[in-house]
Amino acid sequence: MHPYLPYLVADIKAAHRIHKHSVKSSHQTIENNFEEVIHWMESDEPQHTFGYFCGLESVNFPPTNQLSLKDLKIVCEAFHEMMFSWNLDIDLPEQLPLPLAYKILVNSLNSKTNIVDNGFISMDSCPGYAPDCIFKEYCPCLDVWHLFEDEESPNDLPDDELLF
Repeated sequence: MHPYLPYLVADIKAAHRIHKHSVKSSHQTIENNFEEVIHWMESDEPQHTFGYFCGLESVNFPPTNQLSLKDLKIVCEAFHEMMFSWNLDIDLPEQLPLPLAYKILVNSLNSKTNIVDNGFISMDSCPGYAPDCIFKEYCPCLDVWHLFEDEESPNDLPDDELLF
């Protein structure tokens, strides 16, 4: 175990969001929920990074080559739990290697996001265009992408050359 790991995990646990539960009628909760959704839909790009909200900085996380696979798993699990407390989730392919998952999770601290009180916001790093995907060969869109590549024929015209 890396000697820094207990301190890192403690910092991640300290970064959990503390929810203040208040007693509201269901009518107020529904109104607040709709208000929040409307605000989210009308808002511009988020102003702050996830790290701003939770207080963690990506520079405080050791590089993957300094951690064992067991250490990476411990950090990733703690990080997912912490994100969950902020009503955030990150969509990662199941077969993604731990070192890459760790890097993406840590880099999420630098991503601008909104924090919501109701529901969840999911961070999705896959653009849907497999050649540009950060997941590389683990991209969940890759199978579909290859299917379309196989269906294209050499006689297909590029979109900009279509007559209509």
